[in-house]
Amino acid sequence: MLRGMNAPTPNAADNSSSIDAAPLPRSPELMSPADTGLLVVDVQGKLITLVPDHKRIIWNIRRLLDGAKILNVAAAGTEQYPQGLGPTVPELAERLGAMPAKTDFSCGECGGIFRDWADRGVRKVLLCGIEAHVCVQQTALDLLAHGFRVYLAVDAVGARFDVDYQTALRRLEASGATLTTTEAALFEWCGRAGTPEFKQISGLVRESAPE
Repeated sequence: MLRGMNAPTPNAADNSSSIDAAPLPRSPELMSPADTGLLVVDVQGKLITLVPDHKRIIWNIRRLLDGAKILNVAAAGTEQYPQGLGPTVPELAERLGAMPAKTDFSCGECGGIFRDWADRGVRKVLLCGIEAHVCVQQTALDLLAHGFRVYLAVDAVGARFDVDYQTALRRLEASGATLTTTEAALFEWCGRAGTPEFKQISGLVRESAPE
């Protein structure tokens, strides 16, 4: 008979006392309320209405803003030359409050937002707004160059023409930005079920999309 033939086979129960029950550390790839800011880029009335499916884009941005408020995620918005393009659409403006105006396409012109966030430990930025290939793209590239992690909520970003939208996403992903969606971001910020905040986030997710 081979040595060890009749040796008892260990099972999981025998080793249960030696298993560390502590959860794994969270991935640094994940956004959290403590390290993430939401930036709404130039969702102004005279331009957003020219973007296909703009009602859904506005709806998704509004849900991100409501989720940010529930979970204490930093949020800010910008306006591109409001004298010509008009103000931010009302349902977003009322959630954002005062917003800096800019003439540069990049929101980097509004550097105070990002310096304040960095001072508070916010080094990840979730971008939404318009247009994907102009203000959103230039903002993302500037933020990446300054050491921020950049995320794009692709269903809350738009452009007048699909070729510009698709090419911007490809370029930004190749440059190091992370593509995500509104629902994924909301649940990522939330992090866990069974809390009052989770119930509110679930309510946002269950909303019916505009037609």
